[in-house]
Amino acid sequence: MRIANFFKAAVLALSLLLAACHSQKNVVQPTTTTGRPGQTELLQKVEQLSHNKVSTVSAKLKFSATMDGKEVSLGGTLRMKRNDVIRLQLVAFGLLEAARMEFTPDYALIVDRINKQYLKAPYKDIEFLRNSGINFNMLQALFCAELFQPGKTQLSSDDLRAFVTSPIGSTETVVSYDNTTTRSSDTNMNYSWLVDELTGAIRRADVVHNDVKHGNTQLSWDYREMKSLDAARFPTDVLVTLLTPKKELKVGVKLSSLSTDADWEERTTVSSKYRQVSFDELLRRLMSL
Repeated sequence: MRIANFFKAAVLALSLLLAACHSQKNVVQPTTTTGRPGQTELLQKVEQLSHNKVSTVSAKLKFSATMDGKEVSLGGTLRMKRNDVIRLQLVAFGLLEAARMEFTPDYALIVDRINKQYLKAPYKDIEFLRNSGINFNMLQALFCAELFQPGKTQLSSDDLRAFVTSPIGSTETVVSYDNTTTRSSDTNMNYSWLVDELTGAIRRADVVHNDVKHGNTQLSWDYREMKSLDAARFPTDVLVTLLTPKKELKVGVKLSSLSTDADWEERTTVSSKYRQVSFDELLRRLMSL
């Protein structure tokens, strides 16, 4: 496959992946049991596994995407700094950086190295991010396998009252966020997590939305493996599945050489030779490759 096609598939996959949160999933819908014994204890156990004590993450990355019977695989790196930046750099053939995606609390940045173009804008100015409610805090929680609540940077004990638990097996529980208890403007959004009761570890996260007009879309993050990182457990093998009425996309992310190395620049500077474009134009150029 030509390097341009590698880049096209990678960026389209990641873009669709992020856009997927503007959608609904028909996942297991547990019966709310707010008075279930042990609910508070379980939620506290899950929250105690939060990685908020890990300030930086650095790892080698293996990225794969499958859609319409086509598969693309790329190498690269993942770098994160808690509450500050998430960066994915995708490298083709182990030599050339083809794409870079950078997310901060203030903006999202997508750099197309092949066509020397980029998109940098606040989340509210990128339509599919704004409409789906995606922000930095949500992405950070998904990458780290943590509970999250829209609009919150960190969960307090009071925030945990907005979650309910429902057992679905002998050792598994579905934790759901009840957005009717807050002032969330989008009550069609649903957030749920499949949790191991014994350890408090999150096995799967679902971000869903019911779209009666355009059909339902499903987004799942399956955490298949975790490894030790600075006295914590961090996801190192994740399968993300996006199912729309028209397409199914599977994205695999495998991490290795996990460390807390902080010796890297926290912000990307885009060359003056690159041209800023809209998201729609970025996709049009990619589709024409």
